[in-house]
Order: sequence, then structure tokens, then C-alpha cells
Amino acid sequence: MKDTTINLHAHLADLDPDAWIDRLDELAEEHGSFEPLGPGHYAAFIDAGPRLLVTFESLPQITRTSDADEPRGFEFVRRLGWSHLAIVAEADSWFRGEGIYRYIDRLVDDGFFEDFEQVLFYGVGGGGYAACAYSVAAPGARVLAIRPQATLDPSVAGWDPRYVNLRRTSFSDRYGYAPDMIDGASQAWLIFDPMEQLDAMHAALFTKPNVTMLRARRLGSKLDQTLDQLGQTSALIEQAMAGELSVLSFARALRARHTHLPYLRNLMSTLDAEGRDLLTAHLCRQVLRDRDRPLFAKRLAELEASGIGVKREKADAS
Repeated sequence: MKDTTINLHAHLADLDPDAWIDRLDELAEEHGSFEPLGPGHYAAFIDAGPRLLVTFESLPQITRTSDADEPRGFEFVRRLGWSHLAIVAEADSWFRGEGIYRYIDRLVDDGFFEDFEQVLFYGVGGGGYAACAYSVAAPGARVLAIRPQATLDPSVAGWDPRYVNLRRTSFSDRYGYAPDMIDGASQAWLIFDPMEQLDAMHAALFTKPNVTMLRARRLGSKLDQTLDQLGQTSALIEQAMAGELSVLSFARALRARHTHLPYLRNLMSTLDAEGRDLLTAHLCRQVLRDRDRPLFAKRLAELEASGIGVKREKADAS
């Protein structure tokens, strides 16, 4: 392990998948190591400082959430001097396979994780599942998982009709059931939207003394993308690495949604669908207080024309 900030020039944007993997190989070999982990999976390690961020990401996910088309940890390598181990899949993946198991086993045997003063495992969805499952390899590590699945084993999570193509994948062998694997973590945080029923059911399986549930109400199934749009993901990762993430700090981070137009539109649609006209009128007024939003102005005018606005005015006056 080194202790230096690396000026990491990735140049990964707009490459086709094969060229992207080749470029990642070059970067990792220059600053650490690179290794294929069986069909469609790779490990890229950037050796920098005494803190290690381990991410589980797919190439489609990376290109959806990063303008630079680079693994999540590259930002922290450049800005904070963290070391970074990226486990990358060519397609959306739950990171199951003998090649990955053997690689993690070897890291454990070599005492790899013991070289770092702090380790944080991070992932979203299937990557969140993997972050929880493989954290068992580094006892005392921290985990930040966004809408993770506990397992896709039909005998346990047969109620989840998603991911049908994963039904033949084994989740009952090594590193299989994520809630059991997370027991050795010093702290773990799960971010999910409790209004998304299936995500909430998976989260409920992680109920452990070392797990903090962070509920992002009404942010939807694309929760990770919304957190990126709000500009909060990097701050959450930094807080998790430092062990400072909490329900309160997360609530403060979510205040950014109060000016996030997609969230506000979704909230208005939800309130309309639930017939909560007074709350819809109040929301429209709040939005229009600081900015001109024709959609909200039109809806408020409709509500006022039907008498809803007048009722709200009287309630406010009283």
C-alpha cells in the first residue's frame, strides 16, 4: 500500500466495452493491478492511500451514472488519495461465480484488507448485494449499499418477480446470503425507498444490530441516479468511510430534493393519485415561492378554481 494522491487520468469516456476494459487494464497495471475473474468480471486495484474503497459495479451502471464513464472510486483516488478496488462486470450482475470467490479468498489469505486502516464496501442493486456479501472477507469493514437484494434464491425471495434471468444462478453456496455475510461489518448502512415494496422487503431481511436503515421516501426505484442528480452520493460515501453517516445526516442530505424538479413532479403526481388536494395545493405554493414552474402553476390554478385553494387560504388564516 502506498500513501500518495495519484493524478489518475482515466480517459474512459465514449469507449466501446472492449476498449473500455483494455483501458481500465492499463490504468490498473500502471497504479496497482488488474485481473480477469472469469467470464465478464474483472478486478482493478489502484494502490494509493491507507483507506480502501471497494466497489461492485457493472459497465452499464457506470456509463449511466458517470459522465466520465469511470468507476465510482476514481474520484476518491484523485481527490482524497484513497485506494480503490473496483470489481467490474461487463453486464448488470450480482457478482456470483467461482472466479470471484477465488479472488476474494486469495485477498483474505494474503492479508490484503489488513493493510488498510479503513475499508468501505459500496454498491447499488446487485452491486449492493455483492458489497454486503463480500464484506465478510474484511471483518471490521464498513458497508454502504443502495437498494441491495438479500438474495435471489427462490426458496427465500420467491416473492420477488424481478431478475428472472438470474433464477438459475446459485445464491446458496459461498458468499451467498448477504444478511448473514454482513455480520462481521463494524457498521453498515442500507439506503432504500420504503415505498418501493420489493426493495423494502429485501431491506427488512438485513435487520441486524450493526445495520442502519436509511429510508429515502418517494425517491423511487432509480434511487442511485436520483442521489447522483442531487449531488449527494460522494458525500454519503465519505461519511460512511469515516463512520459518520447517520439517520440525521442522511435526512440533511435529502433536503436537496426540495428543489429537485423530478422529485417534486413525482410527489405532485403521487398526491394527486391519492386525492390529497390540500397537500397538492400546498406543494404547488411552496414550489412557486422561489421559482416559476408552469406545471405547478397550472395545477394550483385548477385546484383554486375548484375551491381547494380557497379552503387552504382560510385554513392558513385561521
